Amino acid sequence: MCGIVGYVGSRPALNIVIDGLRRLEYRGYDSAGVAIIDSGVIQTEKKAGKLANLEKALAERAADGIGTGTTGIGHTRWATHGGPTDRNAHPHLSADGRIAVIHNGIIENFARLRAELEAAGIEFQSDTDTECAAHLIAAEMRALRESGAQDGPALLAEGMRRVANRLEGAFTLLATDVNVPNAVVAARRNSPLVVGRGNGENFLASDVSAFIEHTREAVELGQDQIVLITPEGIEITGFDGSPAVGKEYHVDWDMSAAEKGGYDWFMLKEIAEQPQAIADTLLGRLSERGEIILDEVRLTDQDLRDVDKVFIVACGTAYHAGMVAKYAIEHWVRIPCEVELASEFRYRDPILDRSTLVIAISQSGETMDTLMALRHAKEQKARVLAICNTNGSTIPRESDAVLYTHGGPEIAVASTKAFLTQLVACYLIGLHLAQVRGVMYSDEVAAVVEKLQATPDSLRTLLSRMDDVRALGRDLRTASTVLFIGRHVGFPVALEGALKLKELAYMHAEGFAAGELKHGSISLIDDGTPVVCVVPSPAGRGVMRDKVVSNIQEVRARGARTIVIAEEGDEDVRQFADHLIQVPHTPTLLAPLMTTVPLQILACEIAAARGNDVDQPRNLAKSVTVE
Repeated sequence: MCGIVGYVGSRPALNIVIDGLRRLEYRGYDSAGVAIIDSGVIQTEKKAGKLANLEKALAERAADGIGTGTTGIGHTRWATHGGPTDRNAHPHLSADGRIAVIHNGIIENFARLRAELEAAGIEFQSDTDTECAAHLIAAEMRALRESGAQDGPALLAEGMRRVANRLEGAFTLLATDVNVPNAVVAARRNSPLVVGRGNGENFLASDVSAFIEHTREAVELGQDQIVLITPEGIEITGFDGSPAVGKEYHVDWDMSAAEKGGYDWFMLKEIAEQPQAIADTLLGRLSERGEIILDEVRLTDQDLRDVDKVFIVACGTAYHAGMVAKYAIEHWVRIPCEVELASEFRYRDPILDRSTLVIAISQSGETMDTLMALRHAKEQKARVLAICNTNGSTIPRESDAVLYTHGGPEIAVASTKAFLTQLVACYLIGLHLAQVRGVMYSDEVAAVVEKLQATPDSLRTLLSRMDDVRALGRDLRTASTVLFIGRHVGFPVALEGALKLKELAYMHAEGFAAGELKHGSISLIDDGTPVVCVVPSPAGRGVMRDKVVSNIQEVRARGARTIVIAEEGDEDVRQFADHLIQVPHTPTLLAPLMTTVPLQILACEIAAARGNDVDQPRNLAKSVTVE
């Protein structure tokens, strides 16, 4: 998720903006840039790579006086539209050079807006959706001046308001106008933005950590709001132009906690970000005709119709996402789907040809095992489709098609929001294949997407009532073993729950297909052994649900302490549960988006109670770039 900083006041803006961007580096980024207004000129500098590259370029330009202006904006970019290059880094300028814009989010209707602007003679200087906003704001302000309006902060705010009403998607936009040297305007829809209230100066940022050194007085904006900051004040209005009021609060966190949003661990912050991460993954995926849209497709529809088998290759948590995808793809597309550990794939000499589709899942896009599996598949002439969170990384570059999850960076080593966004991406690919192959109609696809779009709100509800799970985690800190069981899509959830506990708490934990208990693993059950049981919904899969309930009774009969995850309203399971965790109703194939989350929190709390470093567990790295 991009980092955004804006400043107006009496001090040199460049230092404040750069310091703010440095404190936002934890969010992850692939380029950085600034725009400073000084002496009637907007001076910009932007560079791909780390902030050090930008600082070096600024140092070389010190003689230009870029550091003397007192109004500025800055940005660290996590690439979405357009690769991570100097050209695509923010800020972007309008064609007349008056307006500078930075942006966090995705403008879904940018292709239509870009075509409109190009038809009007605008020549674009980047591949981004953001540049559209710069040109549109300039055009709206020009039209307002032609009708008699005068340059000033109010005109800048009105230009932003008019453009914000034309944009679709999720966005935070900041803009400056060279003719309005003491103002920065911003618009917010479904993307983070907070105001810092100073004395004779004011701040904008995607996170309070950017300005906490200068002020602890903050204003939280509501949805669909415009904010105008000047040295003298803060003015908030709605997209409809009506006056609005932000929520004022005092930040009492230290710098480290501010970066974590007040959470004790980045992992907890990232768990809390999952509803928004899912929403971001879904943004712009359904066309007006009800068709699924991927990011980059170098395959024809006929190529996809010719596919007669799917392999999913991945490692660790991504492998568990692939296991869920197998159920969805075979159910929706009606072709065989196999899930393979990427580290084993090429060594077993799999049978691949041009009719095989290989789906490679990697958060970083640099996972070496997955990359080598991808290259082996390409050597065998198979088609490769990547699911990735990092724009421009190796795996997407070497694939025939890409679906970026847009989940934003993960700092904690143990994956949480990457897993859920990978699940959503897998669902979207399954729907896309089903539609292209004529197995599902557009309205059927849209109905599933609608259910997916409802999951962020359901997940927010679930996350608001996890106190009992946290208490349970603290209680289980002395357990020597925790077992996890599930059926159907609950089986990979059980595997993922066990993996999280191994990663974080350094405990013995295993996940099983519940039906396999009687084939040997039930011998592990001892008096008091905690067993986490993932129960399917009774709606639509009643037989499967009943079988899991029978498995719960089997382990209880042998002394197990049962921790049951079940759907709200399924009260019949309560009698078999020592601890009942209820999740919102979700269609069976989509249920892992709910049932996984309590297991993430449980593992985090057990690890913290045992005194472990939750964000950086021993012996592990975030991205595994060796085989």
